[in-house]
Amino acid sequence: MEESREAVVVLDDANRVLAASRRARQTLEGVREGEPLPPELLSGELGLVPHVVPYEVDGRRERLVYLSREGDLAAYEELRAGFTAAVSHELRTPLARLLTLLETATLQGANVGELVEQAQREVEHITELIDEVMFLSELESGARVVALGATLVQPVLEEALEELRERADRAGVALRLVCEPDVELAVRPRMLRVVALNLAENSVRYAGPGSTFTLEVTRLPADGVVLSGRDDGIGVDESELPRLFERFYRSDRARASRGTGLGLAIVKHVVTQAGGSVEAYGATGRGLEVRCEFPAH
Repeated sequence: MEESREAVVVLDDANRVLAASRRARQTLEGVREGEPLPPELLSGELGLVPHVVPYEVDGRRERLVYLSREGDLAAYEELRAGFTAAVSHELRTPLARLLTLLETATLQGANVGELVEQAQREVEHITELIDEVMFLSELESGARVVALGATLVQPVLEEALEELRERADRAGVALRLVCEPDVELAVRPRMLRVVALNLAENSVRYAGPGSTFTLEVTRLPADGVVLSGRDDGIGVDESELPRLFERFYRSDRARASRGTGLGLAIVKHVVTQAGGSVEAYGATGRGLEVRCEFPAH
């Protein structure tokens, strides 16, 4: 419940709040554990639609209450339908290539070994896409907990960049880390690694040979922390910057790549679930910077 993106409360039979999600505490006035839930939250007077799930536990009657704004469900269904259609479209292309390769391999005189290698790469791409779709879905559903305790940042970032070192060398992209050794973030190591990998992979794929990617961590005056991934590569058109975090969006320079189009969407979900914010900066010929700002923990 704590990490749920929904406003959710658990009530006893006297309408006292037994538990409440962070979203409920932060966005709904009067929601306090141990105190009665304001009746207007259940009556619909505030434009909220309560969805109530009654249950019993150890002989006690309790209710799980989801509080959503009018139209939220319709918007969610529209988003879900769009997401499903996008996944289907993205899977269709590598599947079509795979089918063509297998059909070609049956022709007389075909270089079967080479065609099988190409088919394996298509299968790997499909697997990567499915894995990232599943991971993003788990983030959105709250199944993946993002913030839990404090994590020492530098070792996690070093490990992430080292994992990409060979790929970066092949792409002609230098990797660089700037981080003080004692910086901590209230983000699980696994989630911090996901952010670092996706920021770096984006530059390895698209920045271009001869460019440098820098992963830098800086402290803010108010005790927050900024994790930025920037490169000095070919950049993107400024008009495309707001769309870089959309699922499956790829700019014109990236359409020929085998990327899934989900990397920066995953970065945004992880950072926002940790209470932070993400912005992209850059222009054509001036590189790209993705700035992730985390609150103090």
